[in-house]
Amino acid sequence: MKLTKKSDYVSDAVIDSSLIEKTGASKGASGKAISRRQFLRTSSLMAGGAALGTALSPGMMRKAEASADTVPGAAIKRVKTVCTHCSVGCGVIAEVQNGVWTGQEPALDHPFNKGAHCAKGAAIREHGHGERRLKYPTKLVDGKWKKVSWDQAINEIGDKLISIRKESGPDSVYWLGSAKHNNEQAYLFRKMAAMWGTNNVDHQARICHSTTVAGVANTWGYGAMTNSYNDIHNSKSILLIGSNPSEAHPVSMLHILKAKEENNAPVIVIDPRFTRTAAHADHFLQIRPGTDVPIIWGMLYHIFKNGWEDKGFIRQRVYGMEEVMQEVAKWDPAEVERVTGVKEHRVKAAAKAMADHRPGTFIWCMGGTQHTIGNNNTRAYCTFQLALGNMGVSGGGANIFRGHDNVQGATDLGVLADTLPGYYGLSAGSWKHWAKVWDLDYDWIKGQFDDGSYEKKGDADLHVMNTKGIPVSRWIDGVLEDKDNIAQKDNLKAMFFWGHAPNSQTRGTEMKKAMEGLDMMVIVDPYPTVSAVMHDRKDGVYLLPAATQMETYGSVTASNRSFQWRDKVIDPLFESLPDHIIMHKLATKLGFADQMFKNIKVENDEPSVEDTLREINRGMWTIGYTGQSPERLKKQQENWGDFDFTSLKAEGGACDGEFYGLPWPCWGTPEMKHPGTPNLYDGSTSVAEGGLTFRARFGVEREGVNLLAEGFHSAGSEIKDGYPEFTGDMLKKLGWWDDLTDPEKTAAEGKNWKTDLSGGIQRVAIKHGCAPFGNAKARVKVWTFPDPIPIHREPLYTSRHDLVANYPTYEDRKSFWRLPTRYSSIQAKDYSKDFPLILSSFRLVEYEGGGDETRSNKWLAELQQDMFVEINPRDANNIGIRDGNMVWIETPEGAKIKVKAMVTRRVASGVASAPYHFGGHFQGKDLREKYPKGADPVVLGEALNTAMTYGYDSVTQMQETKCSLCKITKA
Repeated sequence: MKLTKKSDYVSDAVIDSSLIEKTGASKGASGKAISRRQFLRTSSLMAGGAALGTALSPGMMRKAEASADTVPGAAIKRVKTVCTHCSVGCGVIAEVQNGVWTGQEPALDHPFNKGAHCAKGAAIREHGHGERRLKYPTKLVDGKWKKVSWDQAINEIGDKLISIRKESGPDSVYWLGSAKHNNEQAYLFRKMAAMWGTNNVDHQARICHSTTVAGVANTWGYGAMTNSYNDIHNSKSILLIGSNPSEAHPVSMLHILKAKEENNAPVIVIDPRFTRTAAHADHFLQIRPGTDVPIIWGMLYHIFKNGWEDKGFIRQRVYGMEEVMQEVAKWDPAEVERVTGVKEHRVKAAAKAMADHRPGTFIWCMGGTQHTIGNNNTRAYCTFQLALGNMGVSGGGANIFRGHDNVQGATDLGVLADTLPGYYGLSAGSWKHWAKVWDLDYDWIKGQFDDGSYEKKGDADLHVMNTKGIPVSRWIDGVLEDKDNIAQKDNLKAMFFWGHAPNSQTRGTEMKKAMEGLDMMVIVDPYPTVSAVMHDRKDGVYLLPAATQMETYGSVTASNRSFQWRDKVIDPLFESLPDHIIMHKLATKLGFADQMFKNIKVENDEPSVEDTLREINRGMWTIGYTGQSPERLKKQQENWGDFDFTSLKAEGGACDGEFYGLPWPCWGTPEMKHPGTPNLYDGSTSVAEGGLTFRARFGVEREGVNLLAEGFHSAGSEIKDGYPEFTGDMLKKLGWWDDLTDPEKTAAEGKNWKTDLSGGIQRVAIKHGCAPFGNAKARVKVWTFPDPIPIHREPLYTSRHDLVANYPTYEDRKSFWRLPTRYSSIQAKDYSKDFPLILSSFRLVEYEGGGDETRSNKWLAELQQDMFVEINPRDANNIGIRDGNMVWIETPEGAKIKVKAMVTRRVASGVASAPYHFGGHFQGKDLREKYPKGADPVVLGEALNTAMTYGYDSVTQMQETKCSLCKITKA
């Protein structure tokens, strides 16, 4: 029988016979079914299962054997690589014999995970050797999958793209990239979109942490995690909001629990669900979904009222806190309880715990970001840390846990609709910088784009090259919206889903319609994803088998900004190809391979990964992706046991003094040997040794108020106060120009620290103890955003329509990221009477993202066999459902999904929550027969996002997944 309780990871129940038939993995020698415990013991899952709860099980510390695959007498080659799931960046040692991955050994000396793995990491070998992968290129012909050659696929796809370009322009092709690419592949993907001539390019970061990047970058300069998982060891208190690392980032709990136990650090968890992380909390604040700003302002209310704020830090390093105080004053305990549901004594106790135990770290994830006011949430979090002086200090910071293994790197490398690599933006100056790096004529690149103008900046027409593309969250509307309402020549006609799971996106019923409206869909992935089956197309769909990251090599950036080098474990299986080889084939067909790979060596269609990283190093001055050469990264990989577990600093050896992964910014050229920056904005250390100030990116003055730091500077700085970003002219004024070499002077003339390709400006600034990007105040008032000071706005589909009058959403916007965007027209109607439950999403430890690869892993699939929804006993009793019943979830936009009910007090009455990793069912229909033969995942289920409704962040177009409305009925 199947599991009915999702907490029953291990039981003695007999494995479901249908699963046995699918996997063939759970029969003994006699062919009879074996017990679940026998199955787990045989498959080494007893260790993996234990890791779910503790991440430190002794079972995880032993070698994982695969005796059936072991080649007798063959030498064992141990290959160092990095887990391909979440962003912790766990080291993996794969054992390979005669080209076959036969075992996995714990990387006991890896500085991030010390040999520990979650269930996904323990089962990663199956990801490389999985038999349910796409094995060869196929295309859909009259509703059937037909095998084709790579040449035929590339030629047919290329011919169609050229035809679409001729008729509708380059913007009618959407290039949807991936957080699963390594850095070099992500960079080439963005470059490929530029060579094609469009900014219609994006990836998963848009729908996971784009509101973080916007909020954080516009507060203190960089949109990334400021400290590291390891630095949490130094935290005296830990606040988590919308974050459940026990399941989403299990190994990170090693670091959190180390601080809790060794420092007696109180843990505060703010979440609508009582999660496995909340079970470790000293303070649990169960908020109504979508009330992040009120709960943070409610805590700051007590901090300001009692004078617990760090007044000296605020005076020296923060702009705009007075206006925050005015907003916070509106959130007295009664109003906080009315809006969030949390009582005063809990809010005050949590605030006091953070105030009494400093430095404290602040951790958040998608529970805080995926909202129509996600940017307000993330800026409120930043403000909280600034008020307590918890920034720029070890043990403090904003520890923002990213979801995918390289979502940080893919974001940094510009796989986004609004920027080029390194967050250079889309201005003419940014394009000219990259044209110089690429050694290409700027006008040739411009000529690749549509020659039209569809937007204005003031009274001036903007060339389409300089306008944001359609974000991935809205590609559906790029197909379905009336052409006259889209700020480009024509609707989207073709989509690349390159390492992307569409069931991770909302509005599934409209997505199905959009897929059916395209002229062509191209899915590039090791697994087919639900892109292959959720539509009712009969043709015009191609499935191209990409190799896994275990079958290629290159660098990957963990959540803490550390680079790691991956070695190739095995050669690509079946007919799969690494992504960068597929890109080269496609670029060749489309006629711009010579330009795209001008300075990158290509052999047998494979661009050099090392040359690609060197090109990245030549151009990414903004965030310091310039010092991490292939040679330095490989040396660190060889010696990863030399790095301290807490500071991440090498203690002697070949990398002495460097921080593990050379976390960006790693300033200047590789020859400068900057050690990397472990903790952003830490002025207690010199810039040359990894210290920093807040970035001066917002000017030097605002309405007569100084925006530069006052009375603060980093250790060793020759400028003892705030200063703007460095330029060649500034070096002349300071008398430092002659510190440049003659070639550096030539390169630096008329340039700034971001565009000087010699690195001379950065080198000289650091020589004098200064941060190349200046020394400024963080700003808690972002005057360029819709809400300069973060305020609460009710969700579009709110269960508390009585609060809309006080906290309304925005007015509808006519054109926003090329598209009209609805806000108030949705919120105007009260849906809560017909749809009384708040609907939200969460993660499971066994599955990742859309779940296609992890649900295709037989070891993981056995642990979570059913899609389900959590519902409070009160609501279940009122509806008349029992635990394990099949139920329908219906939402206001007409979608409904059929799932299993889990009756639990993890969620409060009035709230229902479900995981988003499932797919392969659509509104009650099983789509298994639509998959290519042998490529259907072991476990299928309804995608929660089929039912999730409209809603997008006011700055980044992040989708709303945490507070819609639904009704649940017994199926």
